[in-house]
Amino acid sequence: MGGRVASMLADELHAEARVSGLVCLGYPFHPPGKPEQLRTAHLEGLKTPALICQGTRDPFGGKDEVPSYPLAPSIEIVWLEDGDHDLKPRKSISGFTAADHMKRMASEVRRFARQVSEGGGA
Repeated sequence: MGGRVASMLADELHAEARVSGLVCLGYPFHPPGKPEQLRTAHLEGLKTPALICQGTRDPFGGKDEVPSYPLAPSIEIVWLEDGDHDLKPRKSISGFTAADHMKRMASEVRRFARQVSEGGGA
């Protein structure tokens, strides 16, 4: 629940200038197998710049469903091919390793952190 809780507090902390942005490494958009129970209402109006790194086959919300959710424009989603909720791919299927995804996540988080620290938002 780390990303979900952090996203629920982000705007309050952002308004107080205590945080510049939010990074979620896997977000629980809904419980596994229950896509009708969305956990996204607060994300529709999120003002804090946010980066969500999400696996394309995450059972909490994959690439085939998340793009249809009404999310604030402050949210950027980076998709990690064939990643599960732990962002781990199946190398035999995708050709990616967990290390490949960690390297990409680190690069994306670094880019996002620079962007928000310079006042550019998401």
